[in-house]
Amino acid sequence: VQLQASGGGLVQAGGSLRLSCTTSGVTSHSYRLAWFRQAPGKEREFVAVILWIGGNTYYADSVKGRFAISRDNAKNTVYLQMNSLRPEDTAVYYCAGSYSGIYYRPEGYDYWGQGTQVTVSS
Repeated sequence: VQLQASGGGLVQAGGSLRLSCTTSGVTSHSYRLAWFRQAPGKEREFVAVILWIGGNTYYADSVKGRFAISRDNAKNTVYLQMNSLRPEDTAVYYCAGSYSGIYYRPEGYDYWGQGTQVTVSS
């Protein structure tokens, strides 16, 4: 499985960004794809996850109501729409895929894309 993330950038507080993650090589319907983020000096933290089949989604409390994860199976792409961005959302965002494991733990993912920087200015 390969993952390719894109869409980061610099935005003012209150603004929006949309991240994309294109995946390839998926071999099972149990696949799920998540977004994590890591700020300087902090541990990598869970943001959101979506099941490849069924589309169930789960979010970290810190982003509920502001971020939305979605997928386009035909394009093998997952999106993270980020609205009402805050300076504390500044981090490198990673997409990750797996077939099993604890969905909100980085250890539960076997495949990682390269990070994309999101910077929110106050």
